[in-house]
Amino acid sequence: MTISYRRIAIALPVLLLAPAAHAQSAQSTEALEQATRAGDDVIVTAARAATPADTVAQAVTVLDTATIERRQTVVLADLLRQTPGIAVARTGGVGGVTSVFIRGAESDQTAALIDGVKINDPSAPGGGFNFGELLVGNIARVEVLRGASSVLWGSQAIGGVVNMITRQPTDRLSVNARAEGGAMGTGQAFANVSGRAGAIAASLGGGYYTTDGISSYARGSERDGFRHYGGNASVTATLASNVSVDLRGFYANGRTEFDGFPAPNYTFNDTREYSDAEQWVGYGGVNVALFDGALRNRLGYARTDIARTSYDRALTPRETYRSQGQNYRLDYQGVADLGAVARATFGAEREISRLYTRGYGSTDRGRARLFSVYGQLALTPLAGVTATGGVRHDDHDRFGGATVGAASLAWTPNDGATLLRGSWSQGFKAPTLFQLNGSTGNPNLRPERSEGWDAGVTQRALDGALEASATWFRRVSRDLINTRACSPAVDGPICDTRPFGIYDNVARTRAQGLEFALTLRPVEALTVVAAYTYLDGENRSPGASFGLPLLRRPRDSTTVNADYHWPFGLSTGVTLTAVGDSYDVGQVRLDGYVLADLRAALPLSDNIELYARLENAFDQRYLVAVDYGNPGRAAYGGVRLRY
Repeated sequence: MTISYRRIAIALPVLLLAPAAHAQSAQSTEALEQATRAGDDVIVTAARAATPADTVAQAVTVLDTATIERRQTVVLADLLRQTPGIAVARTGGVGGVTSVFIRGAESDQTAALIDGVKINDPSAPGGGFNFGELLVGNIARVEVLRGASSVLWGSQAIGGVVNMITRQPTDRLSVNARAEGGAMGTGQAFANVSGRAGAIAASLGGGYYTTDGISSYARGSERDGFRHYGGNASVTATLASNVSVDLRGFYANGRTEFDGFPAPNYTFNDTREYSDAEQWVGYGGVNVALFDGALRNRLGYARTDIARTSYDRALTPRETYRSQGQNYRLDYQGVADLGAVARATFGAEREISRLYTRGYGSTDRGRARLFSVYGQLALTPLAGVTATGGVRHDDHDRFGGATVGAASLAWTPNDGATLLRGSWSQGFKAPTLFQLNGSTGNPNLRPERSEGWDAGVTQRALDGALEASATWFRRVSRDLINTRACSPAVDGPICDTRPFGIYDNVARTRAQGLEFALTLRPVEALTVVAAYTYLDGENRSPGASFGLPLLRRPRDSTTVNADYHWPFGLSTGVTLTAVGDSYDVGQVRLDGYVLADLRAALPLSDNIELYARLENAFDQRYLVAVDYGNPGRAAYGGVRLRY
């Protein structure tokens, strides 16, 4: 199946000549701005458009600007760890490879977005996104959508979606900046300026971070540092009352030092290895609203480019591995209001992915094309009832087609005070270019698939002073891709070049559990936010692994954030994180742990604020991955400016 670019080229001028209307296209800059201003009352990720939260049946956690600033978190993964349903495993200190598991799904089954643009790495073996190099920086909002969302977000959204929204353009000149320093030779500075001049609104930002770090090897003595700098930009031009153009960009450059497996024993130990990574994300889109805004259209083009190079100072030449992954995506999306009781979301995407890797004695290249069409219909037959159903079909030039569906129901009998939710969804993940073409590649792979459901309730009471939610979920995943020994009798001559095995659809998992969330404001000055997750994740693959727990995913995890604002302006807070036992490679048991972080902030004026925090206050020693260290007690302080 192929897309007709000629038809799009003909249709777009027709749309531009249509009667004027107010433009607010799905995932447009205006929609992102609206979500940023609205706090957790509006969600843009669940329906790929700004949607009232009490009509969304899937479980979504919103981390708004106020929450992000109050918690003072530097690394985005540490912020995600505090949300229900998420487990995080980092190999070493800041900058180390970081996996984010949503509801027990594999880390590369998480769709990662920057301002609505998918940024998963096509050069990574599993095609996932390394959250270890992503700092909070100028991110103003994070939406975590839990549960399969492949109907709207396509491949990889089996566990869920993490959408990170940077600071968006504002109508008046706005400046946000901060600088801080502290333990382990750590320093950072970030700034963002936004505003409007006539029909042009823009937001520009950048920042720098450096730390000497800790030893990645838990028993090592040599520190492994991390350095990062980057920038973000968002520009929108309003050409008419119903037409706007969006341009967005994101850039990140990082150097991560790490430990490896040196000769002659090839066991994990201190090494002088490091990796350079550079990431570009670019997006351009045209938004057109028709029929007094009843039909909102967006035609966009996005490109992501991720390049990584690894080095070992002990070797000659130093370079050990190089990879580059690129994605080119052209997409159309429409959102139509069909009277007062229905809204349709529909679209088509054309994606081309490229891979280049060099190292360990081989050079691999790969290319794949994917064409997708999707549609979703949301009905409101009665006041307070929203029923949603959708379907998606993807046509891949290597493995053929994949079709998934989803359905959900949200009901609030009392204008949002009580929200009853239920959803069923299928997910899929296309084989990566590495899995299809690499040294263990298999051109006959099928997509990974999942099917699951969840049911939950959210209750608000005491005039907003109490909000509690509970969700039960279950998901079964099949045809998961893993390596096995290559068999000439089964696989044929391909085994002549597959001495280390071959990828195949051989794995199966089951994950089920409970998520609880509580927000309590007993008095205006005190806010308590708590999250608890119970996860029963099990390997269901035939053979010796059947029945074993999923790796690096603890059964129990709890986070409590308590913040108090004192009458004289001082704000103080504490984060308590309790994580239960988990298992790593070889079914090595990792003991659970409890962490305590303290923080304080004091405004000196309306524009200047001093802040400080103490992380891991009790100097807890713990592991989330076998033999990889974690930072001990560390103190930081800084200043924040707002104008």
